[in-house]
Formats: sequence, structure tokens, C-alpha cells
Amino acid sequence: MTTSTDAPPLLILLPGMDGTGRLFQRFDAAMRARTAIATQAIAFPAAPLDYAALETFVRERLPQERPYVLLAESFSGPLGAALRADPPAGMRALILCCSFVRNPRPMLAPLRHLLGLVPFGAMPGIALRQTLLAPFATPALQAELAAALALVPPAVLRQRLRAVIETDATRLFARGSLPVLYLRARHDRLVPPANAMQILRLAPGAQLVDIAAPHMLLQAAPEAATVAVADFVDRLSAAQTFS
Repeated sequence: MTTSTDAPPLLILLPGMDGTGRLFQRFDAAMRARTAIATQAIAFPAAPLDYAALETFVRERLPQERPYVLLAESFSGPLGAALRADPPAGMRALILCCSFVRNPRPMLAPLRHLLGLVPFGAMPGIALRQTLLAPFATPALQAELAAALALVPPAVLRQRLRAVIETDATRLFARGSLPVLYLRARHDRLVPPANAMQILRLAPGAQLVDIAAPHMLLQAAPEAATVAVADFVDRLSAAQTFS
């Protein structure tokens, strides 16, 4: 018999570089329609904070009285690594979605001093579509992406890109012991597919699920992501019940 204590853990969502949490709407709807797993997004402040400051911000907003699984999308991977290394009491596992724990494009590191010249507020839509959504772009997805990015000041996007370029949380990540699921998009043009192999090396026993999707996996393939996440959470709950 299922009791209230058998309810699945909450799924905490940490957003990508936009930080708004608005782009989880499709995934959240799929989760609510197909599972009993509740979701809660933590939006980041529209301020130029580094990963250390964002970690403090997130820790202060995590649930205190119920278990949860943390899903870190793209930009939030290093935050997930830090939380896995020193997990709060309620954290049960980490899901990384098209993410990383170290700069996924090392060749960009020498360009970090030129970020002030990047016109984030005037980036052409076609560049974003090709990088984040192709070949799954639709007018609706493009509009949702544009609306989310319009809420974030260029200076904040610039700081977040600088944080990505400078980050290396591999030691933190390897220090953790919580279960890990990595969702990899087969058509990701931003984070190289080989990045997942680094995650698997650093976290022995980590699970890998490939999904036909672009970098914005949760937005373009929410149903497939829901199946993968629900299966991981169910297995996690069963393992903890019988351990």
C-alpha cells in the first residue's frame, strides 16, 4: 500500500543562462500531465552574480522539510556540482541536462576579456536559433526564448557567460556521492557530446540518457525528458525504500 511517505521527491529546477525559470513551462506541464512528481523552479536574480553568489542564493531557497532531486539545466551545472559536493539534508540526487561542470568550450577562454564587446542585447535571432534550437526550432519556441532573454539585462548575460568560461567544478563534482542522471541532446550545438563522458568518469555509476533534441532539450522534447526523469526518480525511490 502506498502511503504519504511514499510520495516521490520534489523536483527542483535550476535554469539555464536566462535564469528566469520561464522556459521550464513545457517540461513542467509534461511532468504534471504524466507523473506525480511536483516541480519547483528557482529563478535567479537579474544581477551579475558569479557561481559562488548564485550557490548561496540557491541554498537559501531549497526545501527544508522534504526530499528533492535537483535538476540543473545547462548554465546551472556547476551549481549542481557544488550542491552535490556538500548536499543539503533533503537532496537525494542530481540531474544534469545538456550541462557541464567545466567550461565546455575551452577555446573560448582567451576571449573572456573581450566579453564587453559582445552585443547581447542585439544578437540576431537566427544565431540563437541555430545554436540553441536547431534543427527543432518552431515559431513558438523561438518566441518563448526571445521573451525570456528580453527579461535579462545584457550585463547579466555577459557575467554569466564569463562565469561559464572561467568555471572548473570538476573536483567539487567528483567529491560528491549522490546519484547522477545526465540528459544528453543528440543535436546539441553548444555543449559537445563528449562532455557527457567527462561526467560519467567523474561520477561512477552515473546514468546517461540520449534524447533526440537540441541544446534546449526540456523545451523541445519535454515528453521524452519527462519519461527519463520519472524513470530515474522512480528507481531512486525504490532503491531508497529497500536499502
